[in-house]
Amino acid sequence: MKERIHTSADDIRSAFSASMSAMYRDEVPAYGTLMALVARVNEETLAADPHLQARLEATDSLERISEERHGAIRLGTPAELSMMRRVFDVMGMYPVGYYDLSTAGVPVHSTAFRPVGDAALKRNPFRVFTSLLRLDLIADEALRAQASEVLAGRRIFTDRAVELVEKAEKDGGLDAVDAEAFVGEVLETFRWHDRAIVSADLYKRLHDAHRLIADVVSFKGPHINHLTPRTLDIDKVQARMPGAGIAPKAVVEGPPTRKCPILLRQTSFKALEEPVSFIGEGGEWKAGSHTARFGEIEQRGIALTPKGRALYDKLLNDTRAIARPAADGSNAAEYEAALASVFEAFPDDWNEIRKAGLGYFTYSLTEKGRAGRIAGDDIEALIAAGHVQFDPIVYEDFLPVSAAGIFQSNLGDEAAQEFVASPNQVMFERDLGAGVLDEFAHYAGIEKASIEVCLGAAGMADAAE
Repeated sequence: MKERIHTSADDIRSAFSASMSAMYRDEVPAYGTLMALVARVNEETLAADPHLQARLEATDSLERISEERHGAIRLGTPAELSMMRRVFDVMGMYPVGYYDLSTAGVPVHSTAFRPVGDAALKRNPFRVFTSLLRLDLIADEALRAQASEVLAGRRIFTDRAVELVEKAEKDGGLDAVDAEAFVGEVLETFRWHDRAIVSADLYKRLHDAHRLIADVVSFKGPHINHLTPRTLDIDKVQARMPGAGIAPKAVVEGPPTRKCPILLRQTSFKALEEPVSFIGEGGEWKAGSHTARFGEIEQRGIALTPKGRALYDKLLNDTRAIARPAADGSNAAEYEAALASVFEAFPDDWNEIRKAGLGYFTYSLTEKGRAGRIAGDDIEALIAAGHVQFDPIVYEDFLPVSAAGIFQSNLGDEAAQEFVASPNQVMFERDLGAGVLDEFAHYAGIEKASIEVCLGAAGMADAAE
């Protein structure tokens, strides 16, 4: 009997990411316009900065830039979250980090499903920020019960998708035919549906409780609410969006413009008001509208250590004590000036960031180090001698305050409502059916392994003496 060859998880993820992008371009044409704009800006940025292009090529990171996407979905029940984990597992995507957005006035907690290995990230770094609705944060008990009943009655995965997940788990993968079917079936979970599964009255009450609650509960499935390409110059994209017929949000979320980018900067275009139909009392369909889907762009910088993240969080809080960005952009200039001023306290030089222990780096032998005899067990001495170089590790994860800022800018300041801050990672991981990876430990492990490779080369040179 001929052995069946499994399609790699990386190939399945790449196929799914491409299919998702094509579907979203059809559903939201402005996304295609945005993709073209980002591609032009990236080309210009690389042409103007040969050193950046050389380092991206040297670290095998250049080709992934054009492929890079992140999406976001919102789920309603623990069962949906658990099954989604199993779906993403087939694509080589694992839950990284725990995010409590209740502190920012959004009634969800979340994780990011993404590849974690170096080779997998270089092949296709597709990420999906996945949130679970916190029904426990809905104050109205009757509304909470109604929402729970609606969610319990829906099935967001096709029967065939579930069958293929179970087959992949049983057989350790999927062959080419099943992999193609899997991509098509799972894509249905993320497709836009313009017919709600609730009445206009229930939609209004859910909407009044929080716009995101209405978005999660009112539809057949968790339509992808944005897809995000990666740019190398977000300020240039932001400035050019109006000329491309796209209205950007007032300010870029995250840190200010820097020579040495840190963490994550994001901007977006306004969420679309889209026609939908609601179930009427006599079974007829009643016309209405819903606002949820938008376009987003991101620029990724270095992953920060706990010390670096604590400094970032402090500086962001200090900035927002001076000026908190309004959704309508009325104080954008004031906020951006405060942000730039306050963040002068964060070093803007790679070596200073490294020596202060604020960011994570990968270490590698220089051409001189590979060509000559290097020796010693002191990484700083090897750097000083020109035998070892370092590159920033890209931050592959998310910032909850920035995510909330994007959401609020799309839906208005009133979208941020007061919830009792209640992070509950234990509950989230129970609902997920697995633990989430600690991103700090993961980045630290990558850095440590790269240092060991360099010191190992030095040790071999010592032994040869």
